[in-house]
Amino acid sequence: MGKHVVVGSGQVGTHVANKLLAQGHEVTVVTRSGSGPEGAVRVAADVSDQARLIEVAKGADVLYNCVNPRYHRWLADWPPMAESFLAAAEASGAVYVMLGNLYPYGPVTGPMTEDLPLASTDPKFQVRAKMWQDALAAHEAGRIRTTEVRGSDYFGPGATDQSYLGDRFLVPLRAGKAIQLVYPPDVPHSWTYLPDVAEALIVAGGDERAWGRPWHVPTGDPLSFRQMGERMAALLGRPAPKFAQLPWPLVKAAGLFSPMIGELGHVRYQFTEPFVLDSSAFQTTFGVAPTPIEAALKATLDA
Repeated sequence: MGKHVVVGSGQVGTHVANKLLAQGHEVTVVTRSGSGPEGAVRVAADVSDQARLIEVAKGADVLYNCVNPRYHRWLADWPPMAESFLAAAEASGAVYVMLGNLYPYGPVTGPMTEDLPLASTDPKFQVRAKMWQDALAAHEAGRIRTTEVRGSDYFGPGATDQSYLGDRFLVPLRAGKAIQLVYPPDVPHSWTYLPDVAEALIVAGGDERAWGRPWHVPTGDPLSFRQMGERMAALLGRPAPKFAQLPWPLVKAAGLFSPMIGELGHVRYQFTEPFVLDSSAFQTTFGVAPTPIEAALKATLDA
């Protein structure tokens, strides 16, 4: 079994570490606080400290970047951390697996595939695009081996309070109250199940066919907020939920006082038009399918 270094112990990093531990691997989890799942070697470190991350990654077979700074901090926080990851991957020889996202594509028409240009004009999303471009350039120069795995909005056990299908959705659903949304309830949207994200990262790190290009996490057919809510309610034996969409001017006004709410405008395009992820390349290449939606929703509700 190999040594795996998972940086970040949030909604994705925890799943990755637990899956690796269950497979019998040696797992080191790196966070600022030194937290992490039982059974892992837990290390407290500032990811932007290159020397420290290089030290921790010594002897690693795979290095996973599962960090996710607050959106309003991306411009400041990502560049030094990205440099540390590249330095640690080069010094250790570990395969560098990046947890990416769909933001760098910007608004698109039709299903998103991995060959789309990273055309977003949003400075925050351009930072993420540059992270991948820099890692790919290092890969092509023979300095590292890398891949990036991109998913859509997450749901599932362990989802944070920032998840659109997290507590803000589930608490009123369970209580039979109207679910408040900041976006329209009936637009098709791809949702990526957290355990599938972890599985894709691990597969990509261990299969050389994945290296040198990005991949999309196996993700089921797009469903609207309303369809997701109706399916969850049916599993709970409850009536279909009602939805209340907050007026967008009110959301914008609230954003003046809350940095996180203020960021919603940057991603609003993803919810006002169909936002569809095509993950057929990963599914076909590696024979990995998304978890069936009913099983995923049941696990989400049980958690």
